[in-house]
Amino acid sequence: MLGAKDFTPEGILKMSLKHYRTAGLSRAKIKYIRELALAVKDGEIDLSSLAGFEDEEVITKLVTFSGVGRWTSEMFLIFGLGRPDVLSVNDAGLKRAFRLAYKLQQIPSADEMISIGETWRPYRSVASWYLWRVVD
Repeated sequence: MLGAKDFTPEGILKMSLKHYRTAGLSRAKIKYIRELALAVKDGEIDLSSLAGFEDEEVITKLVTFSGVGRWTSEMFLIFGLGRPDVLSVNDAGLKRAFRLAYKLQQIPSADEMISIGETWRPYRSVASWYLWRVVD
């Protein structure tokens, strides 16, 4: 069984392929996770220092790493940095939740989600947590 100590850059780099595969990760995702762990270990990026940056700056820094896109960066903002006002318009679960909660005929566009989400500002992350529960 893995513990919190295993989820450090060093622990991730020592982890066996079996542990990654048991978690359902593809070879590509394993490669990306290990590359990011190595970058953190080597001081190429300090994830804790990102707390001092605006959301878009954090996203810009993170997407430079292979396998890290906007969605991953937004999840880091919400769950890693605890940012209260992130609306991830590319999140599939959130799109489904919008459709269900607002009784829409189809999955909303990003613009529709942004428009609806404006009323939740500055707590769009919190609203997202509740919407994710709609599809759970």
